[in-house]
Amino acid sequence: MGFKFNFTKEKLAAIIKRNPYPAQWFDALNEILPDYEIDTVKRVAAFVAQCAHESAEFTALQENLNYRAESLTKIWPKRFPAAIAAQYARRPEAIANRAYADRMGNGPESSGDGWRYRGRGLIQLTGRANYQQFADSIGAKIEQIPEYLETFQGAVQSACWFWESNNLNVLADAGDIRMLTKRINGGFIGLDDRIKHYHHALEVLS
Repeated sequence: MGFKFNFTKEKLAAIIKRNPYPAQWFDALNEILPDYEIDTVKRVAAFVAQCAHESAEFTALQENLNYRAESLTKIWPKRFPAAIAAQYARRPEAIANRAYADRMGNGPESSGDGWRYRGRGLIQLTGRANYQQFADSIGAKIEQIPEYLETFQGAVQSACWFWESNNLNVLADAGDIRMLTKRINGGFIGLDDRIKHYHHALEVLS
């Protein structure tokens, strides 16, 4: 099992130019992508492009929750109305615990699940339920997952798991970056940048 084209460390480095660890990322991608049938030029280009956008070219493996009060009210108006937003501003752990409380398999705000299971990986895995499903898929305990998601292998494998779970190879085969973005993002945030990354990746890998 391997790639159906010549995938090299040099090609990856040309796609994620700002990343200081292209060799380590290549080793993880080379090891894991074929297991999920992300093995053609179109599939790898789409995967790397989406991950590059989501993670600032594979440099941000943890959700940034250091929000100002105004941003909290805009992003989560029901969770952070103006009357309380200032109490949480610039407090990432408190923000996560409130923002993600009582959903995605998490317990209440006081449980700490929001922070414990905050977004991690190349395509940020979020919420206790998703962490548990990913853990089950690789035969691991959920307690091992937070740390694993911030490794090269864990960040790649969790993104591959999400990709496979959402049948994204079909959209990659069609070159449908718009719908890929919708499945990953829930909307179309950053679509132009994702398309730019995709076309660049296609050019490099072809």
